[in-house]
Amino acid sequence: MEHRDVVVIGGGPAGAAAAIRAARAGATVRVFEKAAAGRDKVCGDGLTPRAVHALDELEIDMTSAHRIDGLRMIAGRTRRELPWPDNGRFAPNGAVWPRRLLDAHLMAAAAEAGAEIEWEVEAIPRLDGSRVIGVEAAGRRWSADLTIVATGAPGAVARMLGAQRVDNEPFGLAIRTYVDTPRHADRHLEACLTLRDEAGTAVPGYGWMFPAGDGTVNIGVGALSTMKGFKKLNLNSLLDSYRDLVRDEWSLGAFTERPRAWRLPMSVQRRHGPGWVAIGDAAGLINPMNGEGIDYGLESGMLAADLFIADPATAAVEYDRLIGERFDAFLRTGRRFSFLIGHPWILRNGLRIAVGTQTIADITLQVMGNLVDTDTPGAAGRVLRVADRALALADPVLRRTRAAA
Repeated sequence: MEHRDVVVIGGGPAGAAAAIRAARAGATVRVFEKAAAGRDKVCGDGLTPRAVHALDELEIDMTSAHRIDGLRMIAGRTRRELPWPDNGRFAPNGAVWPRRLLDAHLMAAAAEAGAEIEWEVEAIPRLDGSRVIGVEAAGRRWSADLTIVATGAPGAVARMLGAQRVDNEPFGLAIRTYVDTPRHADRHLEACLTLRDEAGTAVPGYGWMFPAGDGTVNIGVGALSTMKGFKKLNLNSLLDSYRDLVRDEWSLGAFTERPRAWRLPMSVQRRHGPGWVAIGDAAGLINPMNGEGIDYGLESGMLAADLFIADPATAAVEYDRLIGERFDAFLRTGRRFSFLIGHPWILRNGLRIAVGTQTIADITLQVMGNLVDTDTPGAAGRVLRVADRALALADPVLRRTRAAA
């Protein structure tokens, strides 16, 4: 049996960020990724200013990423083109960086920092009672002072540790592909907030156009489980409808690859225990109002590593406490809001309000850009705190009256 200070299960942005941070601080780190090197991950590829800030902190060279200066929000006939706020909290710009490139850069940085990478190897936690003491992988056993779970959407590891989605909380589904367009160098992400399914039902979600700067745009749609008829929702048909809506304006060609769908967990039963923590998507750190989680994954990975370096004995408990302080109120509010907009008439009127005035549109921008959390100053932070209290009172009613999936 070999020992490492930190073992990371999963080589996405969250796992790589944890490995980079821990290895640079002198810890011995081994990362297990079940996919092959150069893997792709279905994703919107959009990086918020919060994500860019985290990548800057990790000293990742983003030269090959396509810079994004703001968000274009569309609701019916109303559209607003809003620049990312340059307030010093996060980066003044976002980016689009296909995941096969982003993940490769991050894993290369982890290896350069001294982390050992094992590709095409699936690791399973080893337990001593309730404590995780390392992993078993490819017939070998590894002991570790901290095991970091960065496995994305729930799977075997999550089931073993109880880090599964909370059954009665909302989740999302999304689908994306790439398409050729002469507007590939556009400097704005585009989000269409008014989607309808084949039956004409308003869909709580949005369609996106994320220009990649390489001749293509990442086109996709996402929907929340709180809508009526969710179980019957055909994502491929919804994507086709959205493509038809934007085809002429974006001069779209044919899909360059088969559309691929994925699931977005937005809650978790446990995100830590003796000897382990879950980070990123595995910890349910996904904004229910936009399906974005790369920035949260990077931040949670760095936080887990920093706390381990500071004090291995208290790292798991402190991690859970600090993640809760930073994100729980916002994510809780987002989940409750998801039940609210599951009602079509509330969704229709809410969207008109969301982009109806410049002031409210600026707040919507911060929510859609993951720029709001518990300690956010200004109007957006105040709105979050008021919404958290109001939706807490409305939550029982919202759950009882939720639309049948």
